[in-house]
Amino acid sequence: MKRETSSIATLVFLLVSLPLMLAQDPQTQPSPALPSSILGPQLIAWSQLQKPQPAPQPLPPPDRPIPQPDQQPPNPPAQPPPPAALTLMGTIVKDGTRYVLKVSSNSAYQLDDQDKVKGYEGKQVRIAGSLDADGKVLHITRIELVS
Repeated sequence: MKRETSSIATLVFLLVSLPLMLAQDPQTQPSPALPSSILGPQLIAWSQLQKPQPAPQPLPPPDRPIPQPDQQPPNPPAQPPPPAALTLMGTIVKDGTRYVLKVSSNSAYQLDDQDKVKGYEGKQVRIAGSLDADGKVLHITRIELVS
């Protein structure tokens, strides 16, 4: 009886596993067809002599120019130029409560450092400095007597 049980078990095993073994046949399953635009199982190999290139960017809308890498962006809003250094000669005079440099009979400049010019009142001087954006106030960097 043991032999009959073993034979029946073997027969049941074969009957159950045979359809499963036949279903795994790779020749009977069709492979899905991929469109040519999609990379499938292809292998892409790079050699050390090849340099990777960046992917091309989409084109901008036609109303916008294409920026070039060597082009600089448009200039930012105009900023006033830095004050130009200059040297003026004239006389230090008091105009109300402030000292000014009188260059000619109808031209005078306000001076930014009143304490620096206090000792030169009524004297002929040479002042090196720069004018403010309005061109009215002289920022003193150096002052000396003219002999």
